[in-house]
Amino acid sequence: MEDLEETLLGEFENYSYVLEYYSPEADLEESARLGVVHWVSLVLYCLAFVLGIPGNATVIWFTGFKWRKTVTTLWFLNLAIADFIFLLFLPLYISYVAMNFHWPFGIWLCKANSFIAQLNMFASVLFLTVISLDRYIHLIHPVLSHRYRTLRNALIVIIFVWLLASLMGGPALYFRDTLEFDNQTLCYNNFHEHDSDLTVMRHHVLTWVKVIVGYLFPLLTMGICYLCLIFKVKKRSILISSKHFWTILAVVTAFFICWTPYHLFSIWELTIHHSGYFHQVLQAGIPLSTGLAFLNSCLNPILYVLISKKFQAHFRASVAEILKNTLWEVSCSSTASDQLRNSESKNPCLLETAQ
Repeated sequence: MEDLEETLLGEFENYSYVLEYYSPEADLEESARLGVVHWVSLVLYCLAFVLGIPGNATVIWFTGFKWRKTVTTLWFLNLAIADFIFLLFLPLYISYVAMNFHWPFGIWLCKANSFIAQLNMFASVLFLTVISLDRYIHLIHPVLSHRYRTLRNALIVIIFVWLLASLMGGPALYFRDTLEFDNQTLCYNNFHEHDSDLTVMRHHVLTWVKVIVGYLFPLLTMGICYLCLIFKVKKRSILISSKHFWTILAVVTAFFICWTPYHLFSIWELTIHHSGYFHQVLQAGIPLSTGLAFLNSCLNPILYVLISKKFQAHFRASVAEILKNTLWEVSCSSTASDQLRNSESKNPCLLETAQ
C-alpha cells in the first residue's frame, strides 16, 4: 500500500503543483514567495465570486425575465448562465485553496467542481464565437441574417453549444480523483495509476484539445470576423452605430486577456514531464493565471454597464419600473390600512366585532 501511494504521489507531482507550494525542502525565501502567490490567487478567486454572483444574476434577471426575447439577449443570457453556474461552485475551490489544498468534500464534488469549471470555459468561449459570427452575418449579410436569424434557430445553436461544452468537459468527470496522504485529501487528475507513458499521453492530448477547441479556434474565428467587419464596413458611422459591436468586442477582448495566460501555462506545464527547470515559474504562474481566468466570469456584467448605452438604458428603465411597482404596492398597502382604520373608528360595531 505504501509503495502504491508513493507511485501515485510521484506521478501526481509530474502534472500538478499542489504538493510543491509548501515543500519542506524549499528555502524561506521561496516559501514566502509561494505564500504571497497563494494569497494573491485567493483574493482573485474571492473577488470573482463577490462581483460575479450579483452581476451575472442581474444579467440573467433582465435578459431572461424583464426584456423582450431576441437572438442577442439569448446569447448574453446563456453566457451569463455559464458564468453564474461556475461561480456557484467557486466557494468549494476557494475553501480547497484556503485549507492548504485539502479537499474534504468527497470524490463526486471533486469531479463535479472540475467539470463545471471546464463547462464554463468551453461554453463561454463558444458563445462568444457564436456572438461574433452572428454580428458579422447580421452586419455584412443582412438578407441572409433576416432569413435564418430566428429565435428557433438560436435555440438550436444554444442546445448544440451546451452539448459540445458538456462533451469537452466530460474528461474531468472521468479522470478527476481524490488522493489521501499525510492527513490531507487532494483533488487531482488521475490519468493513470501505474503507466507513466499513458499518463503523459493523456495529459498532452487533453491539454492540446483544450487549447485548440477552447482557445485557438475561437481566437482565429473571432479575429477573422472582426477584421472583416473593420475592413468591409467602409463608413465608420455605421460601425459605431452598431448596437452591440463595441460591447461584444470588449467582452471578447476581456476573455482572451484573462484566458491567454492560463492556456500558455497549461502548455508550459507539459514540459514538467521532461524537465523540472521551470518548476518555480510554474509554481507561481499557474495559480495566478487560474485566478485571472476565474476573474473573467465577473467582468462581462461590468462591461455591459460601462460600455453598452442600450444596456444602461434598459437597466435604468427596468430598475425604475421595479421601484415604481414597489412604491405603488407600499402605497396601496398603506392606503388600505388607513381606510380600514378610518372605517373602524367610524363604525363602533366593527370595533366590537374585532374585539
